[in-house]
Amino acid sequence: MNPKLKSFIYGLLLVIALLIYGKSNAQGMPVYDNTNFISLAKQLIESAKQTSQLLQTVEFLKQQKENIEKVNNVIRQLKAVREIQRNNQRLFDIVQNDLQDILNSPYVKPEEVSRISESFNNIIENSLDNFEYIERILSSDFLKMTDAERAEVLKEMELQSKEMVAEINKKTERYNDIISFRKMQDRINNRETNY
Repeated sequence: MNPKLKSFIYGLLLVIALLIYGKSNAQGMPVYDNTNFISLAKQLIESAKQTSQLLQTVEFLKQQKENIEKVNNVIRQLKAVREIQRNNQRLFDIVQNDLQDILNSPYVKPEEVSRISESFNNIIENSLDNFEYIERILSSDFLKMTDAERAEVLKEMELQSKEMVAEINKKTERYNDIISFRKMQDRINNRETNY
């Protein structure tokens, strides 16, 4: 039994005994009812046991809550990493497919090719740097972060990866619009007049 609980029970029994003794002195003649006293002592001991069990249950529930929070943080980390991976896959797909089409277009000027390639490469390099950073966060006790802090950092990186996908989509649309405009301009400039 818990030492604090034992001392509490002994103190409580001492107070009860003093109250009974004080009450009996006030009447002039001590009267002892041993059966009631023993019954009261048994009830107090039983109550102390129940209190001890309740404290153990509270501690167990507190520990389970902490475990659930840890699991939730790990799940958040996994979701963030999965979303970052998907966003990076989108980036690579866009660069692999759309960038080739843009660079192979006859309407892109030679001096623009390196600038276009460089702008796409910067986004891809940033994406790869983020992956390395994520690997360091997940593979070690990076800066002694808690799971919650790690999940928060990963969530921020997930938002950055979404922004990179949005940026590369805008660049792709802009270059495709430029190519479409030049194509239309070329058709207008090179059309045959029949009047």
